Amino acid sequence: MIHELGPNRPPERFYRGGRAIAAFRGEASAAEREPEDWIGSVTTVRGEAELGLTRLPDSRLLRDAVAEDPVSWLGAEHAARWGADVRLLVKLLDAGQRLPVHAHPDDGFAGRHLGCRHGKAEAWYILQGGTVHVGLTREVSVDELADLVRSQDVDALLGLLHAVRVEPGDVVWVPPGELHAIGEGVFLLELQQPEDLSILLEWEGFAIDGAAEGHLGLGFDRALAAVNRRARRVEELAELVRPAPVRGSVFPEAADPYFRLERLPVDGQATVAAGFSLLVLVEGSLVIDGARAAVGSTFLVPASHGPVEVDGVGELLVARPPAP
Repeated sequence: MIHELGPNRPPERFYRGGRAIAAFRGEASAAEREPEDWIGSVTTVRGEAELGLTRLPDSRLLRDAVAEDPVSWLGAEHAARWGADVRLLVKLLDAGQRLPVHAHPDDGFAGRHLGCRHGKAEAWYILQGGTVHVGLTREVSVDELADLVRSQDVDALLGLLHAVRVEPGDVVWVPPGELHAIGEGVFLLELQQPEDLSILLEWEGFAIDGAAEGHLGLGFDRALAAVNRRARRVEELAELVRPAPVRGSVFPEAADPYFRLERLPVDGQATVAAGFSLLVLVEGSLVIDGARAAVGSTFLVPASHGPVEVDGVGELLVARPPAP
């Protein structure tokens, strides 16, 4: 069977949210510091035992259910290669304020220095537009970057990045190490590797002690080694930010080893291919596996369920782990 998932919003995050998630899900109110909804999560907030994890309708943690039967949940090929490692975290993210300039480590750095199985590549499907900041406009030395962090020269840090206007239906690919910030008012669906790892280069105006916590416990001298300091030419931005195709896979091929997102417009009957997936209804009204669903509905599909039949008029986003 497939599982409809309710909200899963970790409280008291270090940045503010807006009303976009509540409006999307059809809820009356929104807490100020709940800017993220973790969908189908087997990942905890960094340093927490359970916060961030998804509970199934029968109250079991999804993490525990997958560990008990990875073949049923993830499929035989996935389980043969990766065991019970889902290799995916999906979030709704509502930037009630501009996020700080930050980056995430890659697999090698996270394994060597943090003892984590994954780094944090991520990509976004834009639901409500605005400005995103991604990629350096010029090459920066590690000493210059360290000086800007020490001085908290926010204008200079943000000025290093390309500012790009995004519209609903655009996608943004953020490789590990890439400096980025999400602008105030942007609402998006994020796919990422299943870790909560951020290297913060700024923290003024945010509810976090960045000098103590922004370097993941490594010290900034070591943490900044995970940051890509190479410039992105304007022509290269098309590799990172672009309109999504109307149907099918929407992220660049470079994201495929980490996760996949499919766009499925529906006008009548359609089928979601078999395999572990998370479904997000972003437009219209659909009957999904016999259950009527409105915009903002999210569903968890085990691999053992097989194909999912859909009927109506609307659009689904289908998030999946990498192909084994």
